[in-house]
Amino acid sequence: MATFEADAPTSSHTPPDWSLEAELWGLGYHVVAGVDEAGRGALAGPVVAAAVVLPVTRHPFVDSKTVGVPERERLAELVRSCALAWAVGEASAAEVDRVNVLAATKLAAERALRALGLRPDAIVTDYLPLDRERLASWGGPAAQRCPPRADGRSLQVAAASLVAKTHRDALMRRAAVRWPGYGFERNKGYGAPVHLEALGRQGPCPWHRITFRPVGGTRPGHDA
Repeated sequence: MATFEADAPTSSHTPPDWSLEAELWGLGYHVVAGVDEAGRGALAGPVVAAAVVLPVTRHPFVDSKTVGVPERERLAELVRSCALAWAVGEASAAEVDRVNVLAATKLAAERALRALGLRPDAIVTDYLPLDRERLASWGGPAAQRCPPRADGRSLQVAAASLVAKTHRDALMRRAAVRWPGYGFERNKGYGAPVHLEALGRQGPCPWHRITFRPVGGTRPGHDA
């Protein structure tokens, strides 16, 4: 498997395009997917990854971090409606605790790729090289391009960022109903003051990552 490591990112003012995919097409890879994740730094909830294959044309997709919630939701729905294939993979908080957050992120990305419904022969990721042997074991992508800030450079990685972020946000809103008090509907499991205060007051819930500080130092909270 070929892995193409990071080079200097382009200007943040340059909109995402097809240049990273074009490098792989030029090497003879035909179906290239974009992959991105959401939730790696959260204290609670799963890591979510999305994989997207778009038709090669112009798209309005941008890094999910650069737009507000209504626009993010609108663009994510557009991705889902126009993509040739898209899928989401998750790795739970328990898996994050068991294997570490980076390994769990890669697991979620692999699950997304396996759920695509087609098998890309190459991928572009946002600085997330996947294990070559694991991908080869199920006939996964044979090449990767994994520069930093690819969600601002590749239309497909930007699209994946929109799908992953909106999917995870929806999960955290549902978790807020089941485990109230942490403000998951607003902070999405990240370390906002209201979340930290709730951890100190009521301890963690089953969706918390116990290996993350400050979660591990709080007393047990809700039952599953």
